[in-house]
Amino acid sequence: MRWSKDQGPDILNERGWRVTKTGKVLLLNAHLIDPGIDLDDTGSVLIERGKITGVGDIPKQEQEGADVIDMTGIIVCPGLFDMHVHLREPGQENKETIFTGTTAAAAGGFTAVACMPNTDPALDNVGVIRWIYDMAAGGPVDVHPIAAVTRNREGEILSDIADLYSAGVRALSDDGDPLRSSEVMRRALEYCKMNDLVISTHSEDKALASNGVMREGEASTKLGLAPWPSMAEAVMVARDVLLAGYTGGRLHVGHISSRESIEMVRWAKRQGYNVTCEATPHHFALNDEACASYSSHFKMNPPLGTEDDRLAVLDGLRDGTIDAIATDHAPHTVEEKLREFSLAPNGVIGLETAVGVAAKVLVEQNRFDWSMLIQRMAVAPRAIMRLPEAQLKKGAVANLSFIDTSQGWTVDPEAFFSKGRNTPFAGWDLPARPAGICNRGWMMTHPDVAGRWTR
Repeated sequence: MRWSKDQGPDILNERGWRVTKTGKVLLLNAHLIDPGIDLDDTGSVLIERGKITGVGDIPKQEQEGADVIDMTGIIVCPGLFDMHVHLREPGQENKETIFTGTTAAAAGGFTAVACMPNTDPALDNVGVIRWIYDMAAGGPVDVHPIAAVTRNREGEILSDIADLYSAGVRALSDDGDPLRSSEVMRRALEYCKMNDLVISTHSEDKALASNGVMREGEASTKLGLAPWPSMAEAVMVARDVLLAGYTGGRLHVGHISSRESIEMVRWAKRQGYNVTCEATPHHFALNDEACASYSSHFKMNPPLGTEDDRLAVLDGLRDGTIDAIATDHAPHTVEEKLREFSLAPNGVIGLETAVGVAAKVLVEQNRFDWSMLIQRMAVAPRAIMRLPEAQLKKGAVANLSFIDTSQGWTVDPEAFFSKGRNTPFAGWDLPARPAGICNRGWMMTHPDVAGRWTR
């Protein structure tokens, strides 16, 4: 199912959301934040037919005829972008589809996602990339497909990189599987350098990881679960960092999770290598002790780290070693995740909880301010993928996210728009929530904000 002027709004409207095309809308008394232009102030935003026509103090005569939304207590910022999402389509529509995944993204405050290529068939050719664009057309969320580095993600023959770039692809990955061959990785970095493409990695030495299901350490020993050592990630990060330095290619380390890996990236940046990385909310909010419940909602790859690893992720986010926050949204069916821990598939969902969890762990605990968080979730991902900036300024396209900081909420998986229910944050009380988005000419507002509209 595609997003259309009826299907998408109807599903959201049924749950109290207000979804309309943007005519003329005034966002009144908002907290305006755009770290890209050093904006952090209170003011209003005037939007007309999908364009920002005013920011700050809007003259009365320019407000005439506008729908007005009181945004007191709500942040308006450049649209958030999740650069690591599994939409599962084509081939695994029982887990997620482009329609349900982008609806979940919109409800989570994201105006853009980058979808990973471990689909069936893999996103390794121009035809399937164009199909993704077609399926996402018309909706409120931009979808940027990340193509496979190698054909069918088999790690042997490079995909047609130049053709994929011409089709709009700006990043490659064999995510879900590492590139085992150092020679293939070297050539991929060299070919991608020609078009300034970035390679996003899944860093895992399969031999070291073996049949591990949780991070090796005291907790894995106590629980009797097969250990997955942090070195399984770190040695692959080290290899790829060195190859990036050798080739001059651009490397992005996906879902980084260990202290040793972060130190490698920190070292690479000091050398001037073209290396960036991302961290997920579950890796900075949770540690391996969470696996004590044996719930597979705490099973992912890479696994939850030790408390030392978690603190290293937080330090890396704070000092800029870790450039971006991404969810690695990985929906599975309820039946799959009901299997015992060792047999259940890896992965958790995150599109609808990312803002709230980041607010709780980073902002509420004074590790970040809101501007820093928005930089990691809106500005940096687009810069890494060489995509146009979303900006909160007059004349720009209205690509905006709304975050309600005035009230908390409790995570209820049954209320998700995603098909997935496999969240590690069920029952968490979070201090801020996504309140809507404006993008592609659509205006979506959460039920708590929908009642604030006036003429």
